[in-house]
Amino acid sequence: MTHPKTSQPGTGANRSYEAVWRIESARVIAALARRTGDVGLAEDLAHDAFVSALEQWPVSGVPRNPGAWLVTVGKRRWFDMLRRKGTLDGKQADLIRQAEVCQGFAGTDFDEVEEEVADDRLRLIFTACHPVLSREARVALTLRLVAGLTTEEIARAYLVREPTVAQRVVRAKRSLSEARVPFELPPDNQLEERLDAVLEVVYLVFNEGYAATVGEQWARPELCHEALRLGRIIAALLPDEPEVHGLVALMELQASRLRARVGPGGEPVLLADQDRSRWDPLLVSRGLVALARASELAALPGSGRGLGPYGLQAAIAACHAQAATLAATDWARICALYEALGQVAPSPVVELNRAVALSMAYGPEAGLEVVDSLVPDPLLAGYYLLPSVRGDLLAKLGRFEEARADLERAASLTRNEREQQLLLDRAASLP
Repeated sequence: MTHPKTSQPGTGANRSYEAVWRIESARVIAALARRTGDVGLAEDLAHDAFVSALEQWPVSGVPRNPGAWLVTVGKRRWFDMLRRKGTLDGKQADLIRQAEVCQGFAGTDFDEVEEEVADDRLRLIFTACHPVLSREARVALTLRLVAGLTTEEIARAYLVREPTVAQRVVRAKRSLSEARVPFELPPDNQLEERLDAVLEVVYLVFNEGYAATVGEQWARPELCHEALRLGRIIAALLPDEPEVHGLVALMELQASRLRARVGPGGEPVLLADQDRSRWDPLLVSRGLVALARASELAALPGSGRGLGPYGLQAAIAACHAQAATLAATDWARICALYEALGQVAPSPVVELNRAVALSMAYGPEAGLEVVDSLVPDPLLAGYYLLPSVRGDLLAKLGRFEEARADLERAASLTRNEREQQLLLDRAASLP
């Protein structure tokens, strides 16, 4: 397998060419991967094709079907490699001749086999999220191959060094090659398990954008938008999977609040203080439609299941989105939804969120009782939101010294500078 280019496609190029790469790269890489059987090689061929485009398009103009052009050039580069190695067979030679007679490379691949292209993109997503890879590798490879982000963009989004991201991508592609992971959709008996891994990657990307774990920014909307784009692609490719629509609904509804979550100076604005008129009504509407679709699919006869974890979280987000004020929120329903979520996906974090809902519905004592039961849990030992929630509840009960200690502990545990300052300010403001 060839090594990836050190420079990324589109660097220094006209914005329109960069837009073509961002839109077409996943389809081009996927189409080439199906032919070569090697995701890493396919990406290199796609990069080579785009370099050719940067040389030719300023002179000849962008072709009518730029994706097909890039695939055809990528195939020709691959055939040249096979020729040099002496491994080109008769069938591949015929393909070369067919490609070369297509004037401008504009009429091949995507025009004629769009359904196959859709399958290729789905194969690419499942390959990039294969269980043989670590979670960090899946995220980096998915953002690189499917979202079309450069290593520089991924590194900037996650506040890590660019060589670190590049190494993750290289190792991920090498792992796929060494494990002989086929470029194919998983069989039916593995689809649900593998789909869970795909959705987890998309949600990890979204969460890092919605509440950044490190750095100076409270949120990174560009990551949320990339995750939403990935989710919408998967929903279009797998229209009958309720959890796919549940995840899209959750991300649409959460993303609708992005503008209101950050103040003019970049400071965090918590839910209770947000100007709800700044919530995006289009994203709310799209989220509610996706949630309705998820609920409809989950209720079909023979499905044997209700809403899954993403669908239930989307239903909770919908309660917030449909409430005119914090006080008007149906907190009792949110409590019930968190209880259902705890049955489907038990987690101490779910219980912590349920505690917040209980405090809003039935008073801070009810929430504090659940929070105190979670304090000994080793899984929450370094989780800053546990002392943060506990500090808030203690403050509401007038136990200010204890509240201050918990808020200061929470500040010491978070790596996000904006959140750290918010917690310290809240501690300092207590009587």
